[in-house]
Amino acid sequence: MTSRKQPWTQHQWIRLIAGSLVLVSLSLSLSHPSWLWVTAFVGLNLLQSAFTNWCPFIVLLTKMGVREG
Repeated sequence: MTSRKQPWTQHQWIRLIAGSLVLVSLSLSLSHPSWLWVTAFVGLNLLQSAFTNWCPFIVLLTKMGVREG
């Protein structure tokens, strides 16, 4: 039985982008510590979205036609 791959959901994109931003900013912080502010911003955004169930990036993903889920 073959299964057709579904396009990524909004939640998958959010985890990909947030994780990538954290890893990139942590790497860049080795050259300049100010990059840690990006890591803090991503962490705070994830924290507030856990309590409010709203993430600004979802607005963009919705406009781009990414499916919910």
